[in-house]
Amino acid sequence: MHRILIPKPVLPADRQIFSDKALKAMIVPLLIEQLLQLIVGIVDTMMVSYAGEATVSGVSLDTMIYTIFIYLFTAVATGAAVIVSQYIGRGDKDNANLAASQGFHIAGAASLLCLVLTLLFGNAVLAGLYAHVDREVMSACQIYLRIVALSFPANAIYNAGAALYRSMGRTRTTMFVSAGMNLINVIGNAIGVFVLKAGAAGVAWPTTISWYFAAVVMTALCFNENNGVFVRLAGMLRTERDMTVRILHIALPNAAEQVLFQLAKVVLGSLIATFGTSQIAANGIGQTLWSLAACMCTSMSPVFITVVGQCMGAGDTDAAAWYMRRLTRLSLLLSTLWNALVLLIVPAILPLYAVTAETRHYIWLIVIIHNLFAALVQPFAMPLSSGLRAAGDVQFSLWSSLLCTVAFRTVLSFVLGLWLNMGILGIAWAMVLDWCLKALLDVLRFKSNKWKNKQVI
Repeated sequence: MHRILIPKPVLPADRQIFSDKALKAMIVPLLIEQLLQLIVGIVDTMMVSYAGEATVSGVSLDTMIYTIFIYLFTAVATGAAVIVSQYIGRGDKDNANLAASQGFHIAGAASLLCLVLTLLFGNAVLAGLYAHVDREVMSACQIYLRIVALSFPANAIYNAGAALYRSMGRTRTTMFVSAGMNLINVIGNAIGVFVLKAGAAGVAWPTTISWYFAAVVMTALCFNENNGVFVRLAGMLRTERDMTVRILHIALPNAAEQVLFQLAKVVLGSLIATFGTSQIAANGIGQTLWSLAACMCTSMSPVFITVVGQCMGAGDTDAAAWYMRRLTRLSLLLSTLWNALVLLIVPAILPLYAVTAETRHYIWLIVIIHNLFAALVQPFAMPLSSGLRAAGDVQFSLWSSLLCTVAFRTVLSFVLGLWLNMGILGIAWAMVLDWCLKALLDVLRFKSNKWKNKQVI
């Protein structure tokens, strides 16, 4: 893949929208934000464990459902961010402001619908999915989901605001707001669990309150008319059909892709549950380490959206291609260094878990497999895919993800993990081979230049 992405001659300085300094100013805060969220997630999990097994089980079961809604709100925000980035690149400030305002409008409407549906049918869904869990676990599930559902509007609005700031390249601001939100969440959980001993409610309310804090702050910032792009109340309260269609053209395929991916994970979770205690424990711990290893590629994806979106908006497809090559090479370098660092600190992390030697052996194997491919392949499968999406090539991203993740990865997991009796090693190999196929398809699509002909504004 290095050979495929040989850089073309340097882009003339007058067509380089983003300098090295500007790219660094975007990437570093995004990485710090991702790391903070991951660390807070680990701390939260540790604190929830003191609330009792029923609470831990209930919260963990709800997470799979809650994550689907987060993906939906993130997809809407991404759709708006792509449109805003392209209008910024075109120099059309009025339409950029309208797109930003409509992003808030769509996010608010979608989140209110999700809130109402969850309050009306949430208990029935939980009963259908987890019919055989203990009564205490189901009670924790119902309490947690009912409370965190109240955070949906705040979650969606915060994501809309954060996406707007990232589309302007102002990731430092979102980093500070996210840090404040996470701090409130951690302190609230500590009070809810250790002081109030409120069980599931003790961890659900801090989550909800922290999202509203972040939503209020981001919304206030987005109303600032001194920004390059800002939102207007009139644009937030009404539906502009043409702009809504443009945003949903990006958002809906992305939402479908993310939701189907999460559903595939649920299916694979049921398969992993048959592999025995050591492998289940190893997979659970491995997921945390995998999230840490994926931080770099996750951080690079919004950079692709901002940079490529602005190039496409300016009508400079050659600049978009040049930046995609450059950012992919940068992603490859940073991801390689980052994953090597993660492997170096794994020996210091593993002793924190009270697991058997067999479990520790499995953890090492799946982490090595994951990190190797996360370093060398994932940059072509994740950030580059975001670049194609920012160019408006959303249908390709959707269908390639359905082929790779939902079909290829799921089927291969059963073949390797179950039929060939490889267990979680088979699951790990299926995952990285999925990346290989996705990376190959993305590179071929990039080389075809068909993405240059997509138009979203």
